[in-house]
Amino acid sequence: MKKLILAAALFSLAGTALAAGKPCEELKSEIAAKIDANGATHYSLEVVDKGAAADGKVVGSCEAGTKEIVYKRG
Repeated sequence: MKKLILAAALFSLAGTALAAGKPCEELKSEIAAKIDANGATHYSLEVVDKGAAADGKVVGSCEAGTKEIVYKRG
């Protein structure tokens, strides 16, 4: 029974950490590194409020889902 309670407590802590989300600048850096590794050039990544009209493709979500990272070619 103690193991079950411990497991439930650990899962609730893990859920809280996931719900917090990554900071936007950290996620933006990770996405930029992946794009650079694929050889892409002349692009921009912009952090915008979720649902804001953005001219580009949403490639990530951060700050607990309140902001989005938008990829633009150019």
